[in-house]
Amino acid sequence: MLITFSNTWRPPLSLLARLRSHFTFSTKCYIDEECNDFLPWLEHEAGVEISSLLSIGKSAYGRSLIARHPIKPGNFLLKVPYNVQLAPDNLPRGIDALLGDNVGNVAKVALLILYEQKLGKKSKWAPYITCLPRPEDMHNTIFWDENELKMIQQSSLHQKTIMHKLFVEQEFLTIKEASFQFSEIIQDVTLEDFKYACALVTSRAWESSRGVSMIPFADFANHSDLSDTTVLGNEEKQLSEVIANCSYAPGDQVLIRYGKFSNARLLLDFGFTLPCNMYDQVQVELTIPHEDKLRQLKLELLSRHQTPILKDVNGFSSSENSFALKEVRSADAQGRGIPQSIRAFTRVLCSNSPQEINYLAVEAAENDGRLARRPLKDKSREIQAHQFLLSKISELIEEYNASIKSLELRTLCMVGKLDSRRQMAQYLLTGELCVLKSAALWLENYCATLFRV
Repeated sequence: MLITFSNTWRPPLSLLARLRSHFTFSTKCYIDEECNDFLPWLEHEAGVEISSLLSIGKSAYGRSLIARHPIKPGNFLLKVPYNVQLAPDNLPRGIDALLGDNVGNVAKVALLILYEQKLGKKSKWAPYITCLPRPEDMHNTIFWDENELKMIQQSSLHQKTIMHKLFVEQEFLTIKEASFQFSEIIQDVTLEDFKYACALVTSRAWESSRGVSMIPFADFANHSDLSDTTVLGNEEKQLSEVIANCSYAPGDQVLIRYGKFSNARLLLDFGFTLPCNMYDQVQVELTIPHEDKLRQLKLELLSRHQTPILKDVNGFSSSENSFALKEVRSADAQGRGIPQSIRAFTRVLCSNSPQEINYLAVEAAENDGRLARRPLKDKSREIQAHQFLLSKISELIEEYNASIKSLELRTLCMVGKLDSRRQMAQYLLTGELCVLKSAALWLENYCATLFRV
């Protein structure tokens, strides 16, 4: 049975490579002579052929997988057995049991990487470990300093990065507390070492029946959001495999899709952004002001009819007052991209009498508990609610415009890594701004339509 893994690959080492083309995701590249021995080593360890169609190459994307022979849709590009993948159960005997559920699988594989790095050439994984990117090649926001993070302060990614840093630090402390029983692994390891190893895992590993697995050779594959090719897990045959979804000529770079991830998710976990990401979204928070005389009634109503917190395809979630907006593709569409939940919350928030709140409660009881999911019968109140939401989004648009302008003004004073991260921040904010503008346009048209009716 084939199971699609839900995590994704590491970012390529070249930043400029992320300036994708919408017209093709196959680019010419050449053989990476430095890696000629990698695939033979891996096939020797696996005891089977990994790929007869692919080689490791170099392109504008950095290291990559390239077609060695003509490839047709349906061809198996590669098959990597589980026995040559790095997973938590590869940890030295007893350590996984010792850690138990106190740390997650990502931390366990990170610990494994640190252990194998410490062994150096004595490690059976040395040919793979030495191919992993160095800290200076990685741009996940966990590595950004305070000044760099200020560039994305407007985005919810800023707070998510801070929380992610705290999470990694807590897992490191948990491991350190237990390290007296396996000091040969964690001795002299710093928090920065651990952060680096965790970033390697989050950017390269795939979820599997073993927890998470790093898959040598396959993780040279670079990304295209136009590709439908992904990594599949065959539990029956105990291997991971990639099947081509299009044709490639010899020398073409073979690309996969990491996932349907927003730039915020890509930058957090993989260290890159796209200049035009169709999966971009924005987290918008709405709160009931403390000075609202009906605040308690509204909170009680929302609490009684609270919908479950649902994660979207990008891993982000909409909760009781935080909502994920996606691009509204057409101003004439039915508001797709604007969650019904945020429109419902706004209708409750804009209620100005106990009678209105009671009406919403009665309506919800008559509609399977779905609160304020229908347009308000009072057209003027419906317009008012949506104009309120429009005003909030318009405020965000002004703030995003100011942040982007600030980044543009800083172009000349930034060089090297800092300028690369500035560009990533600009792609992030510009993509989220496009989402906000599409939502604002739809809301304007919706209110205008109600005025005309």
